[in-house]
Amino acid sequence: MNIPIFNCRNADDVLKAVKEYDISFVQFWFVDILGTLKSFQVTPRELEAAFEEGMGFDGSSILGFARVEESDMIAMPDPTSFQVLAWRPAERPVARMFCDIHTPDGQPYAADSRYCLRRVLRKCAEKGYTYYCGPELEFFLFGNDRGTELLDHGGYFDAPPLDLGNSIRRDIIFALEQMGVAIEYSHHEVAPSQHEIDMRYAEALKMADITMTYRVVVKEVARKHGAYATFMPKPIYGQNGSGMHVHQSLFKNGKNLFFDPSDKYHLSSEGKSYIAGILKHAREFACVTNQWVNSYKRLVPGYEAPVYVAWARRNRSALVRVPMYKPGKEAATRMELRCPDPAANPYLTFAVMLAAGLKGMEQNYPLPDPVEADIFHMDQETLDSHGITSLPGSLYEAAEEMRKSELVRETLGDHIFNKLYENKIMEWDLYRTQVTQFELERYLPVL
Repeated sequence: MNIPIFNCRNADDVLKAVKEYDISFVQFWFVDILGTLKSFQVTPRELEAAFEEGMGFDGSSILGFARVEESDMIAMPDPTSFQVLAWRPAERPVARMFCDIHTPDGQPYAADSRYCLRRVLRKCAEKGYTYYCGPELEFFLFGNDRGTELLDHGGYFDAPPLDLGNSIRRDIIFALEQMGVAIEYSHHEVAPSQHEIDMRYAEALKMADITMTYRVVVKEVARKHGAYATFMPKPIYGQNGSGMHVHQSLFKNGKNLFFDPSDKYHLSSEGKSYIAGILKHAREFACVTNQWVNSYKRLVPGYEAPVYVAWARRNRSALVRVPMYKPGKEAATRMELRCPDPAANPYLTFAVMLAAGLKGMEQNYPLPDPVEADIFHMDQETLDSHGITSLPGSLYEAAEEMRKSELVRETLGDHIFNKLYENKIMEWDLYRTQVTQFELERYLPVL
């Protein structure tokens, strides 16, 4: 059966599509505070009631959600997110919808990442702005989930036969397009068995939903090929890690707010202040954009990792880049934040980036000059002379920077902020008490 791409506007559109295409189940999707996808299935006969009243579930079992005595939660499906799952059998299709989480009294739940992003977007909309994102998620393909068995030894932009993941990427793209996700291009990345598929930019809430869909589709299609896809930031020692560079821009009345044709960088004053806000608050929100112990194995000098808080146009060693692919073209003018990794919670990541940029615009933060020299080769004296600082060097440092941040607390809300901080300190404590193979090999023979 040929399943179309759906553009449902309301519950009636969904109910009609479910009946017409004999949808067997509809999965309700949402995420916990770490961005881990949660799902349960609803039969078609329950859908009408679900749109009216939502579907109840036990929130006490979801990380960062409710305590046992406050555990009743309601999942309210968003009909505009209805799509058929491309990797499921076509003869009995299964669909999905993203959900907003409410309390039993109908109020948005404070721990819902989607609601957190909605809050910041509402503030953005009140100023007349529309926030667009275009994340580039890199991933590795391994033989299985128990090791790092490489499928190829290709490098950046290599073609077959060096690139042995081409057929897997092709099927991922087909599956994404069947779910309404617009793809621009794909290629082999720098590290062996590392890949990237780039999606066309979209409004931020839709893009966060698409990012979650992308991660599921990549893993499911890889599994069908007998491979394992991982978004772990740094799975292989000595090789580049995986990033999620996020291109972003603000539009107002159909015009790109970042663009100024008369400026030597083609950046408006608003665009400059937005970038300055990102730079000023980058250390504070790193715990959100890079939330795992392993994230900081990627964020070290070298390996194309953006650890230095500076901006540039061509220089990929800077944290923020203003791409020069189409200089002077209004629609293409944007900034690219290079530190997030693909294992982040996209809802919270987009929320803190936007909040930092808006703060820069509200306070008219000044933007320093771009740094086009290779920052990786600067000594400390040169870094200091340019006023260049670094991102946190560990999850613990990032969590402590976040703990002091009024901006991040206000953006996430007290509930998510406190739960995230507690979880990250717990993760750090578990990590720092491990005895690693490195320590055994280095110290056991001599101590």
